[in-house]
Amino acid sequence: MKNLHFLISLFSCFLSLVFSFSPSQSHLPKQYCLDDQRSSLLQLQHDLYYAPKFTFTSKFELWDPNTDCCSWEGVTCDDAIGHVIGLDLSYKNLSGTFHSIFDLHHLQRLNLAGNNFNTTLLSYGFNELQNLTHLNLSSSCFHGQIPMEISYLTRLVSLNLSYQGDCYWRNGDDYDLSTLRLEKPSFKTLIKNLRFLRELHLDGVDISTHSAKWCETTSLVLSDLQVLSLSNCGLKGPLCPSLSKLGFLSKLILDGNPISYLPPNFLKISSHLVSLSLADCSLRGHFPTEILLLPKIQSIDLSYNWGLEGHLPEFPTNSALRSLLLYETNFSGKLPESIGNLKLLRDLTLGGCNLFGSIPSSVANLSHLVNLDLFHNNFRGSIPSSLFTLPSLRILSLVENQLVGKIDEFPNASFSLIEEIHLGNNYLTGTIPKSILQLPRLEVLYIGDNSFSSMKLDMFFQLNNLRGLDLSGISLLIESDNTSLTEFPKLEILVLRSCNLTEFPEFIKTQDKLVELDLSNNHIHGVVPNWLWKSSLSLVDLSFNPIDFPKQLPFGDANFSFPKMFELDLRSCNISAFPEFLRSQENLAFLDLSNNRISGAVPNWVWRKSLRDLNLSNNHLSSLDQLLPNHSSTSLQGSLPIPSCKMSQLWNFDASHNNLSGPIPNCLGNLSALQYLDLHGNNLSGTLPKFSKASRLWFLRVSENRLEGKLPRSLVKCTRLVVLNVGNNMMRDTFPFWLEKLPDLAVLILRENRFYGQIKHLKHKIGFPALDVLDIASNQFSGELSIDFLNATQLRSLKIGGNKLEGKLPTSLANCTELEVLDLGNNMIHDTFPFQLEKLPSLKVLILRGNRFYGSVTKFDTKRGFPKLRILDIASNNFSGDLSIDFLQSLKAMMRMTNDEKAKLDYIGWQNRIARLYYQDSVTIVNKGVEMFYQKVLTILTCLDLSDNSFHGRIPEEIQILMSLRVLNLSHNSFSGEIPAELDNLKDLESLDLSQNKLSGKIPPQLTSLTFLSVLNLSYNQLEGSILQSNQFNTFANDSYWGNPKLCGAPFSRKCNEVGLPMPPPPGEDEEESWLDVMSTWQIALVGYGSGLVAGLCIGYTVLNELGNKWVYKLTNLGKRNRRRTR
Repeated sequence: MKNLHFLISLFSCFLSLVFSFSPSQSHLPKQYCLDDQRSSLLQLQHDLYYAPKFTFTSKFELWDPNTDCCSWEGVTCDDAIGHVIGLDLSYKNLSGTFHSIFDLHHLQRLNLAGNNFNTTLLSYGFNELQNLTHLNLSSSCFHGQIPMEISYLTRLVSLNLSYQGDCYWRNGDDYDLSTLRLEKPSFKTLIKNLRFLRELHLDGVDISTHSAKWCETTSLVLSDLQVLSLSNCGLKGPLCPSLSKLGFLSKLILDGNPISYLPPNFLKISSHLVSLSLADCSLRGHFPTEILLLPKIQSIDLSYNWGLEGHLPEFPTNSALRSLLLYETNFSGKLPESIGNLKLLRDLTLGGCNLFGSIPSSVANLSHLVNLDLFHNNFRGSIPSSLFTLPSLRILSLVENQLVGKIDEFPNASFSLIEEIHLGNNYLTGTIPKSILQLPRLEVLYIGDNSFSSMKLDMFFQLNNLRGLDLSGISLLIESDNTSLTEFPKLEILVLRSCNLTEFPEFIKTQDKLVELDLSNNHIHGVVPNWLWKSSLSLVDLSFNPIDFPKQLPFGDANFSFPKMFELDLRSCNISAFPEFLRSQENLAFLDLSNNRISGAVPNWVWRKSLRDLNLSNNHLSSLDQLLPNHSSTSLQGSLPIPSCKMSQLWNFDASHNNLSGPIPNCLGNLSALQYLDLHGNNLSGTLPKFSKASRLWFLRVSENRLEGKLPRSLVKCTRLVVLNVGNNMMRDTFPFWLEKLPDLAVLILRENRFYGQIKHLKHKIGFPALDVLDIASNQFSGELSIDFLNATQLRSLKIGGNKLEGKLPTSLANCTELEVLDLGNNMIHDTFPFQLEKLPSLKVLILRGNRFYGSVTKFDTKRGFPKLRILDIASNNFSGDLSIDFLQSLKAMMRMTNDEKAKLDYIGWQNRIARLYYQDSVTIVNKGVEMFYQKVLTILTCLDLSDNSFHGRIPEEIQILMSLRVLNLSHNSFSGEIPAELDNLKDLESLDLSQNKLSGKIPPQLTSLTFLSVLNLSYNQLEGSILQSNQFNTFANDSYWGNPKLCGAPFSRKCNEVGLPMPPPPGEDEEESWLDVMSTWQIALVGYGSGLVAGLCIGYTVLNELGNKWVYKLTNLGKRNRRRTR
């Protein structure tokens, strides 16, 4: 019986199957959605609401309950059965809960991107959606731990949890503090079951806790992966070679992770790529040019990798490249003519590189080019007019190059699609071509900071769509009675910086749509008129104008509406108090009041919670907070709330160079949004606060104060720290090896404190992976020098002078291939000359003075030499022997300098972006027993100081090969024989010191051809004959020749027929030289027959102007010690 029932059932199934494929049944009607599916969707609609800016506005009523739910917007159903298999509610500003979604068990695709949920994901049962193949929760303000349940969705093909920070930014909140993170589960646990994943987007998810093996794990588990997007995840590099196992990988996006280096097989990894994005990855070294030539590659973004070098290849005609972004990298060379072969190119962004030469005419072939950005390079020549006729071009940026000449007229301007033209900061001349004024779609025109002829403002009248105009540095003719200005285009952005304006332009009265206004660097004076304050204004820059503000504004006037500004810049406006109108600025985020005369305490009402960037530097402030009645500063530091500590959104705070005293408020270390803190140049005391909650801090400078105690160990929690400068304080601690794990720490300055102990890492492991500058000079470090704990190939500037280090130099210094500055002066190092440093390709400054080096200086590889060494100071050691010709021939960078090198006033370290912005390499050079402090070092300054050693023999005539020398000091040795006449070949020489030797004979008359010579010291030798009396020699005083009894003639009173008169003895140990004499000596240094004195300009500007009285005081106190070092 049971068998019969089974056969009947089987036969029924067979009939059903047959009929299901019969022609009459092949077009069954579409199924409506099932009741349980409808019920879940209606419950979802009930639980959601519209919430832009996280504020409830209305209920979510997108769907009509009286219609089929399979027809509802964003809903996709299975046609055969009626199950909901797809739900797309993206970018609708939704908030609320969505638990009912997890009743839709047949759901395959879920997209909730671009909403405002602002919640965690932990309460949702993602494991209920076992059929899910595509999950997109991006940019919806989710935060906290990613739930383990997502790892159970084993059918997932695409997972997107990225860009939660964008959601917070979109809603005006602190976008980077709340984000998703992967801790439990870890990244490895999340993906280990998702073996079918083809697309993984976790941009902005914090994976840093367990990120060490992310690369190997991805390569092992996700073999089918096609898209990997993990930007800003805190991943630790470098990339692993095993990525090459991902044979289907077509898109690799890892922006914002400190990857640092690419693996040797990166070309193989990239061979199948269509899109590669490694922007802001701290990449260094040379980028493989071949990747730019891969046949499949369409998009490459390497922007913001300042240490990444490379050049552009010759491009083939069959390239698929559509987007090439190398913004702010160290790519160099010329833009090849073959760039015109990239016929599919739409975006060419090469701004901030080191490209040079002319802009190739072949760019005219790029018919699909939409964006051309060559900003901040060294392009020369004229602008090809063909750029303006590119048929698809919308944005053209050639700002900050060396382009010259007039802009030619170009045809067919009325058909152009160009919307933005940026040509500022070049050397363009003439007038603006009429063609530009005929561009129908032009919205932005930035042509400021050139050499254009004066212009009438009404010439821009016909640009109806113009919304942004920058005419900085152009002399404007503004006719106040010109009625046409009332019909001037309604601008949103107006920049008239440095236009020699003497009053506020009245045409602004009619500009009622202005959002950004820049009138800085003019000669505008007097009270700011009320009509300037357009209600639409968000950004105002009035800096560098001696202006004032009315004490009261007509806030009660119905016709007056003061703007709610976002950014206000009032630098150098001669302001003596905080403007009262700031009280009403509740939305102000950026405020700059630096370089004014504001004194006293910062009013409490200045501390708006909206502030993100506050610059109060270079004023006369005494306190950050006004004291409340009957309360002292101590009580404020204690239990009472401090107004300056309420700044929950403050990113950047600069109060440097004021008169602040007392302790640094501890609560500054608790500001979780704080990124940049500069308090240097005050009188702050006490200890540094703990920075345990300032996890985003990347810049901390508290130098030049009176801080004591130890470095707070909580700094190790500031994992984004790039610059730490605590120099010139009274801190006492050992070397902070515990900072070694900070992945981005590039500048560490501890100089002029009381740090002590050995600089030797007991764990024998390499740390400080990104350290570029280490300055620990003038402390109390002792023992042997070791740099084994540093990443030798990364270090660029190492300053350890003025300590108590001894022993030999570490041989590992020869591995510092990026080293430009090495200062070991004034220690007790006992070693021979470090010949191994010859092979350092970038070394520019080497200072060994004041140690115990010994032996001859002869064993040089003259073919290799020091290729870039410009400053060599080995004074005050025990070197001996002849001055060898091999030694002179090794100083290749001192031999000859091109005219281009001379004309380019760069400073050492400025090729490095971090050094250029946050650190200046300084050096101290000794002349005539006086320390000359160069706060910035020009790359054309060349100096050779061999003084106070035991060199002997003749000064070889081959010294003439060092033709770029500016400063030569051979004093306090035992050189004998005549002064070589060949010194006249050193045409750039500004300072020559041959004193305290045994030189004899006459002063060579050829030296009068050294017309740049401004300092000369030939004293205490055995010279004879008449003193030269032409050119520079007419300016030198008696002290240049003392101690040579057989010299005669001016400036001595002794005539040349009088010999043998007694002369003053050499200066003794205890003799003080008047600092007034020193000052007058260096005043002579600024006098010359030629122009462009390097040493004189550096000393005059850097020392006399910048350091002022402090420098004079230093000279007075160090005079005796300095003279001792130069012997």
